[in-house]
Amino acid sequence: MTANGVAGTGDVGVVADPGQERLRRWRLVLGGDAADGTGCALSGQDAAMDGALAALYGRGDNERAGKDRSAGLGASAPSVARWLGDIRTYFPSSVVQVMQRDAIDRLGLSALLLEPEMLEAVEADVHLVGTLLSLNKAMPETTKETARAVVRKVVEDLEKRLATRTRATLTGALDRSARINRPRHHDIDWNRTIAANLKHYLPEYRTIVPERLIGYGRASQSVKKEVVLCIDQSGSMAASVVYASVFGAVLASMRSINTRLVVFDTAVVDLTDQLDDPVDVLFGTQLGGGTDINRALAYCQSQITRPAETVVVLISDLYEGGIRNEMLKRVAAMKASGVQFVTLLALSDEGAPAYDREHAAALAALGAPAFACTPDLFPEVMAAAIEKRPLPIPDTA
Repeated sequence: MTANGVAGTGDVGVVADPGQERLRRWRLVLGGDAADGTGCALSGQDAAMDGALAALYGRGDNERAGKDRSAGLGASAPSVARWLGDIRTYFPSSVVQVMQRDAIDRLGLSALLLEPEMLEAVEADVHLVGTLLSLNKAMPETTKETARAVVRKVVEDLEKRLATRTRATLTGALDRSARINRPRHHDIDWNRTIAANLKHYLPEYRTIVPERLIGYGRASQSVKKEVVLCIDQSGSMAASVVYASVFGAVLASMRSINTRLVVFDTAVVDLTDQLDDPVDVLFGTQLGGGTDINRALAYCQSQITRPAETVVVLISDLYEGGIRNEMLKRVAAMKASGVQFVTLLALSDEGAPAYDREHAAALAALGAPAFACTPDLFPEVMAAAIEKRPLPIPDTA
């Protein structure tokens, strides 16, 4: 937490001098032990904020030194519910989400998320969805409907943010990939034809000789591209599974793209028939377990009927538990047949996770470089793959 993050507001109506305000912020950050050096006392809302922070972060070095600054949250559902309400009162949503994740990781509160009252109190985000999916098998029936409602809210928010731009970007890419150079008259793209033939301008006639005609593909409702999303559902890929499911539903809604969604650990599950509802897709996954990329790619390869019009997107940290050489041979065979193969180490806002660098280098040598991709970049990556042009790989990959 930064000083600004934990102490955005003080007691209402109190205007502190700059020096005192700095002390107040440092006091909230450092936690109030005698050695913090601030000598600053808190009251009112500041004291309540400090209590909420102490309940979560007050058992670090102090506990090892025998100083127990706080009783923590314990395992009491009522106290956790009150704490969740407090942090939503005192902190902005982005900070609340971080504190919730830390509470689950540091204090082992996952089991409390199996109670409907807890789910109604939390601030829903992608990471919470990942936690709920990992608890899916242990979730009692009384909690499942509440959990689905929480997941649906996050999914709908993501769709609102991502769907319009994704459809617009990919529609443009599909149109460009369908352009032909011997179009019928009513299929000519005159703007591009003129631009391509400017060197043939005849000034004496004030006209251009269109030696090369560029046209749109004939309007058709038939499928132009096949997209296969192949998603590793090991525990570290939780956020990627959430985003990929949302993107899968968006792609499936486009009539000119035939989308298939496959998830895998050591087994392979085809969830294509559930793509009309990404919430069903998410609850059809099972986060955790081993990884057999080779088996998953073997299944995907068996579903390809038009390799030159197919994009396969493998989303995985590449820790292969199957047969490494067979995996690489499958990727090489798909690329040789004309498949556009994309390897994403993650599809999230968190950057590249820990991943198998040897496998990533081997895939790069085959012309399928592996890199982490943010949700905002994903439409551009797919557009490039559809148009068979170089992928927009981030510099930080």
